[in-house]
Amino acid sequence: MNEFEKDVQAKSNDAIESGIGFGVSFLFFTIIFFTGVLIKAFG
Repeated sequence: MNEFEKDVQAKSNDAIESGIGFGVSFLFFTIIFFTGVLIKAFG
């Protein structure tokens, strides 16, 4: 067995962290999109 498999740094669930990362990036791009929509609407 690999030595890194024996001594893992984080024992948390990777699916939860992946979901949080997806949510944050989705929110970021949504904000960018709506900023562009608002600039086009008021411009």
